[in-house]
Amino acid sequence: MSCIDKPPGLPARASPSQPPRYRCVAGSGLALLLVLAGCSNSPPSTPAGSRAPAASPAPLPGQGAAASPSSASGKGAGGAPATLGPPRTPRSHAELRRQAAQRLVAANPERSYMGTVPEVLLAIPVLEVELAVDGHVRHIKVLRKPGQALDTVQLAMDAVHRAAPFGNVSGLPKPWVFSETFLFNDQRRFKPRTLDD
Repeated sequence: MSCIDKPPGLPARASPSQPPRYRCVAGSGLALLLVLAGCSNSPPSTPAGSRAPAASPAPLPGQGAAASPSSASGKGAGGAPATLGPPRTPRSHAELRRQAAQRLVAANPERSYMGTVPEVLLAIPVLEVELAVDGHVRHIKVLRKPGQALDTVQLAMDAVHRAAPFGNVSGLPKPWVFSETFLFNDQRRFKPRTLDD
């Protein structure tokens, strides 16, 4: 195959005064492929006989790392549902409430926010959550409905279910309940009042 391809309808030989329109770029095309192959997104391979370090689970907020803010679907990286590690066993009702607030944010990264609470909030529902001995949600009671944006009550309840379980509460005196105030901004993202310190 020649290195000069003729366009359709032209004679096989181009005149010496006319530069060819199409040139074979096999050499430069091969070089381009090699460059692109070196730019792939695949992780570097591990040498034989050595082991890659295992990824450690991300800690909950308050355990050494802050939750990363995201958008509004409750999904983690790559669109996968957010996953939580096992909860700690709370030693007091105050610790239970704090851990629950941290898990609410960690389980709902795209539905929550951290930082300064706006002066004007969209809605402030308040829930009381009753737990089973293993920390799963037994019942949710609405203590306060907002005057507007009533859908935020359901958003808060769904967030609680996504964050459960909240740890084995068998060592705590009954009732095994905690309450949380949800501070919703205009984007319908919440911050637990417990974490607003």
